[in-house]
Amino acid sequence: MRARWLIALAVALWAAAFAMDRGRDWVAATELPNLSIPASVEVVDRNGTLLRAYTVADGRWRMAATLADVDRDYLAMLIAYEDKRFYDHAGVDWRSVLRAGWQAVKNGRVVSGGSTLTMQVARLLEESGTGKMGGKLRQMRVALALEQRLSKDQILQLYLLLAPYGGNLEGVRAASLAYFGKEPKRLTPAEAALLVAIPQAPEARRPDRHPGRAAMARGRVLDRALRDGLISEEEARQVAGEVVPEARRPVPMLAPHLADRAVAAGGPRHQLTIEAGLQAALETLAAEAVAGKGDQLQIAILAADHRSGEILASVGSAGFLADRRQGFVDMTQALRSPGSTLKPLVYALAFDEGLAHPETMIDDRPAQFGTYAPQNFDKMWRGTIRLREALQLSLNIPVVLLTEALGPAKLIAAMERAGMHPALKGDEPGLAISLGGVGVSLQDMVQLYATLARGGVALPLRFTGEGAEGQRVVSAVAAWQVGDILAGLPPPPGAPENRLAYKTGTSYGHRDAWAIGFDGRYVVGVWMGRADGTPVPGAFGADTAAPVLFQAMGRLSRSLTPLPPAPKATLLVANAQLPQPLRRFRSRNAAFEAAADAPKLTFPPEGAEVERLNGAVLVKLSGGTLPLTLMADGVPLRTGLRERSALLTLPGAGFVTLSVIDAEGRSARIRVRVK
Repeated sequence: MRARWLIALAVALWAAAFAMDRGRDWVAATELPNLSIPASVEVVDRNGTLLRAYTVADGRWRMAATLADVDRDYLAMLIAYEDKRFYDHAGVDWRSVLRAGWQAVKNGRVVSGGSTLTMQVARLLEESGTGKMGGKLRQMRVALALEQRLSKDQILQLYLLLAPYGGNLEGVRAASLAYFGKEPKRLTPAEAALLVAIPQAPEARRPDRHPGRAAMARGRVLDRALRDGLISEEEARQVAGEVVPEARRPVPMLAPHLADRAVAAGGPRHQLTIEAGLQAALETLAAEAVAGKGDQLQIAILAADHRSGEILASVGSAGFLADRRQGFVDMTQALRSPGSTLKPLVYALAFDEGLAHPETMIDDRPAQFGTYAPQNFDKMWRGTIRLREALQLSLNIPVVLLTEALGPAKLIAAMERAGMHPALKGDEPGLAISLGGVGVSLQDMVQLYATLARGGVALPLRFTGEGAEGQRVVSAVAAWQVGDILAGLPPPPGAPENRLAYKTGTSYGHRDAWAIGFDGRYVVGVWMGRADGTPVPGAFGADTAAPVLFQAMGRLSRSLTPLPPAPKATLLVANAQLPQPLRRFRSRNAAFEAAADAPKLTFPPEGAEVERLNGAVLVKLSGGTLPLTLMADGVPLRTGLRERSALLTLPGAGFVTLSVIDAEGRSARIRVRVK
């Protein structure tokens, strides 16, 4: 009994001391704990929906929340249950303190608490206990100081951040996400009541461990809310049987690879261009695509709006796990061989250079390029075929012929203008790059196809910030021509008939299967393979990746946006109506291969170093329709020539280009060095 009176007397004396003027100075001199409380770093989608959050340094989920982020009914229940006079007192509710002290003395035990919400915040800030007199007095002092330096809303916001909910959960947002799987913006009365009740005894009332105790505590809060008129009798009846959640839900973890990339830049909150619903749908699709196909097959999917450059979904793997699939590796960024998916760029460049037209005929026959002898994937030859069909059939010889005419360096330069980062195996690019002999990422390839979809102008893909117009890579006409060809490909079995422009690819040894496509608004890329680069027997882009591409497009949009019409400058004619040089692809250097009877410079050979004979250089010719014209560096030296050899007097020494033109306008040229 004496101890009870001593406690009551101590409280009374402290209150009396504070009532004096010097008490104000004493409160003002209070050293407050750190008020800059670290909260979980968050990554949200374009609409503010949580994609992923990260625990604070000590492993706790402590998620920031403003008053506007929390259900108003929850706030009303909290204040009514914990601190009715919260907006009236100065940090300590003396009426409640005196009542609690009197009840403790009268009953020999604590009957009701005298702690205000501000005092609870003080305790949470200092992580101090509540059982000792010294701790209670310290909380009062800190609470009074907090009220002098912070607004009521700021204090309440600290409570929303720090209130304990069992385990490593702190704050109302973390609890709402863990127990209900949703933000605390809209709560049922039962959910709000549970969130009010748990912090009073967070471990004893954890619904995932003690659902019975949690339900009883929730019931007491609901009874008080009914008594105070915060809920109606009808609402009370409706929520009476609402089940208490008996398990914690995982905190959202959408787009984990992309979230990691965003967080690496620093900062507490990151808003991405990702759309959460689409991201979830494509992550599910990715998991379904590899299910039952071995424990190493991996997949990556990237979807973007090619008009804005915004990445709408980025699936780096079928699961963010350290398993045999190596799901922790972001395969949208990994360097892989693109197989045949680079071919559309080669064709677009050839159209742009005037080397060919979709209706140009080209030979698909065995060919040797020095020591390089490519073959078609199926080891078959189609003979003379239109370029349109050659691209749709993904033939290798025609694209290598075009690459030789363009020069591999021009292809690499175009990739870089498109914002790609090609990785070469050697110092100099070779003809094999058009067949996948270069390292690229899925994001690079999707960006390339976005460039084609945008009429040939690159716009770097992005997941944050504002976009900036990129460089023109190919003309609008060439980009449209390639898109029109790819839109003529039949969809995979079971996919809807549409005008999706797409291309598949399979790298050497079946290590990579690709499918990339676009409509009038969206572009999607799919890669499948193994993260460690080992072969996947039987994996083909057309059979493995293409069906996933069409499913992804279907989840992106219910109906495809039509491809744009042809630009006005597009030459829409059949082969017979093309200008003569475009009817058939012929030459390596001049873009048209010479016919058997075309004029040729047979001596000196290409690149030779020649000496003058009596001040002149001997030139030998073959083929061509007489008379012939001989030129050096574009300057005619002999005209009307009716013989197959001639001596040319060349001014000076050094490199010179020798050309011959026959009566039909056909030509040939070589470059030699004259001593």
